Amino acid sequence: MTKVAVDLGTNATGEPAEMDLEELLSTRLLVQGNSGSGKSHLFRRILEQSAGWVQQAIIDPEGDFVSFSDRFGHVVVDADRTPAELGRIAARIRQHRASVVLNLEGLDAEVQMSCAAAFLNGLFDADRHHWFPMLIAVDEAQIFAPSMAGEVADEARRISLGAMTNLMCRGRKRGLAGMIATQRLAKLAKNVAAEASNFLMGRTFLDIDMARAADLLGMDRRQAERFRDLEPGQFVALGPALSRRPIPVRIGPVETAGRSGRPVLMALPEASAAEMADLIFTAGADEPEVLPVPVRREPAVATRELLERVSAPRFAAMPAAEDELEEDEEAEAERQVRLDEIFDELMADPEAAFRPVQVLYQDFLTHCRLKRLSPGALDMAGFRRKLALARAGVGSSGEDEAWAEVVSRSEELPEDMQGVYLLLAKAARDADPCPSDEVLAKAYGSHSPSRGRFLLTYMAERGYIAAETDFRGNRVVTIAGNNWRTGAGTSKPRGGAAPRLRRA
Repeated sequence: MTKVAVDLGTNATGEPAEMDLEELLSTRLLVQGNSGSGKSHLFRRILEQSAGWVQQAIIDPEGDFVSFSDRFGHVVVDADRTPAELGRIAARIRQHRASVVLNLEGLDAEVQMSCAAAFLNGLFDADRHHWFPMLIAVDEAQIFAPSMAGEVADEARRISLGAMTNLMCRGRKRGLAGMIATQRLAKLAKNVAAEASNFLMGRTFLDIDMARAADLLGMDRRQAERFRDLEPGQFVALGPALSRRPIPVRIGPVETAGRSGRPVLMALPEASAAEMADLIFTAGADEPEVLPVPVRREPAVATRELLERVSAPRFAAMPAAEDELEEDEEAEAERQVRLDEIFDELMADPEAAFRPVQVLYQDFLTHCRLKRLSPGALDMAGFRRKLALARAGVGSSGEDEAWAEVVSRSEELPEDMQGVYLLLAKAARDADPCPSDEVLAKAYGSHSPSRGRFLLTYMAERGYIAAETDFRGNRVVTIAGNNWRTGAGTSKPRGGAAPRLRRA
């Protein structure tokens, strides 16, 4: 590998301050500084100067480095995926030597830890033939390698800390060079910080952080006070890739910019208290109007009329076969519309989902007699199929060729499971959240959420679907054959704990 000097800026005498990139890949880097000290600016300078020389992966908890995509061609990887998916993406990143930004913006701390761990483990476990040199930059490293347990779950902390330890302790043999930044050394796990041989220490005020920074740089405790006097963008550098003695460095300008920067004072709007109250409590012109959903109320049928309908002779309610053959297309279409209305009325009943198909079919026939309609060719099998499609929210024709294939595949399942499979397929095609256990059980005709989990396991074991769980414990289902994929949906039944699915 060509020896490359990364230009950091200038030293105390105004001369260029450089860092040996090849040495950095072997010895790793630790950056410390309070919020506003210029850590992200320093990271950006190093990454910009080395982007053309080495493959990079940036673990970005705040979305500040996504601008590298436009300027240097980094691929932005949104982290809201399943662990297995992130691992596969990381393996392909190493194989094709792509520089990437893992964007963790918008995720809570526990999910960020789990996502970063899955991604780092994927890079770490890549095939030996793909161990090319790679610079791994981790901003706000105290999130991913905390020194003590906090509000996050112990399991997430253990996995994240293990991945960071692997990066800093064992990553060198696999071509991975860690470059980590933290606000406070006291918050960072010692076994992660201790593996770095290069240090850039910025402004800090707490005695414990100043003392630890002085120890790492081999400075006298009395010299630790100088860290309070550093300006934003000034750091003290030490290490084989930087300098054999501690030297002050002022970081140079950068080409890209993050979305977050130093706050700038702005004048408040000139408006009276009454005008401001009106702006706050009145919806703006660009806000969507929220209207109540109208409730449809069917007109009540008098008891006398209902009894007359029931007692009407059957032969009068059902047209003769000769008459049916003479119906024109318009009359047939109207009859079909009325049959669909009867079917929709049955499905509008909240308890219809839990009633046996045979009972629903008898109710359907009864309503047909009351309205003097013939069900035509809609026998029990046809009614069961129409019911399964309706519960899945799919038109009776299957909507398109892809749906026709899915409907055909559903017929291989037991009849009582076909509606559940079509419900999952509909959510996957529309990329809607995966239905919960309660919804799946209801589509099956059961009140028990465990029945929904059983149905998923049954279909997954037979290759109809693949089920995974993301970092939040939400379920993602992929439909085999066409790779339709649902969004993340909670599998947690009301009042219960989230179950774990067996993966297909």
